[in-house]
Amino acid sequence: MHFAFVIDPLESLKAYKDTTVCMMREAQARGHAVWVCQQDEIAWRSGATSGDGVSAEFTRLSLEGSDDDWYRAQETRDRRLADFDAVLMRKDPPFDLEYVTSTWLLEQAEREGARVFNRPAAVRDHNEKLAIAEFPAFVAPTLVTRDPQKLHAFIDAQRDVVVKRLDVMGGENIFRVRADDPNRNVIVEIMAAHRTRSVMAQRYIPEISEGDKRVLLIGGRPVPHCLARIPKAGESRGNLAAGGRGEARPLARRERDIADALGAQLAVRGLLLVGLDVIGDWLTEINVTSPTCFREIQDQTGFNVAGMFLDALEAECGVPRGKRA
Repeated sequence: MHFAFVIDPLESLKAYKDTTVCMMREAQARGHAVWVCQQDEIAWRSGATSGDGVSAEFTRLSLEGSDDDWYRAQETRDRRLADFDAVLMRKDPPFDLEYVTSTWLLEQAEREGARVFNRPAAVRDHNEKLAIAEFPAFVAPTLVTRDPQKLHAFIDAQRDVVVKRLDVMGGENIFRVRADDPNRNVIVEIMAAHRTRSVMAQRYIPEISEGDKRVLLIGGRPVPHCLARIPKAGESRGNLAAGGRGEARPLARRERDIADALGAQLAVRGLLLVGLDVIGDWLTEINVTSPTCFREIQDQTGFNVAGMFLDALEAECGVPRGKRA
């Protein structure tokens, strides 16, 4: 089979830990052909959506975890996205207008016959912060607003909150604000940008010290292990990009309950891969753009997360169970 991955530049990826690289290596190991392009290489012309990309081969992960010499570029040309067995959108946020434009183009590719994962309309409809509003039973006290007065009232009521923007990733623009914080006025002012930007405020969950758990859903089913991202000393963010330490653990009962409650609903919408973020007993985010943590879970537990993902992808593409390429 032939798979197209829409990604950040190959040279920018940390191959030894990158989830997309993990997927591509697993696809190649099964005999599938892998082709990659960047977001700005997707175009629509003359009734067809295409991407100007390159086919690639990938070397094995070295024992030292080196990023050196990990891929080989092969043929470069423009190809119709509908000619691939599957197109995988794996571009990282920010989820800006250009990202939205990419979902429009990929949705047009679907009309031309392409299979796109995650489905572009579903990605566009599920803001990774705000999507939790659909599942209030699993959500700690939360407010989304651009009104500074409402933010201040929420901080006064909850006493200790986390404030974050709706369009970033990796722990960027996240502030912990206590009611007596001398900087709360300026934090609210900057985050809400004088009532021009909506932000999310959530009650601070002290169990963050035990880890911000990434629970992966593949085809609606949970991976049996999560990755607890534990903040470094003095931090309230567990994101690996913010210096957190990843520790793989079996799913706890609450995490499995959340995964079971959400899995089928999200899968039927075309969300083949979802990353749920759970702190303590609470669902804090639903990641649908480019969920990560495959490599860390695989390395620490031996469970082949990429294999589970390729099984689900092949099934979506009509490959009988047990068949390869």
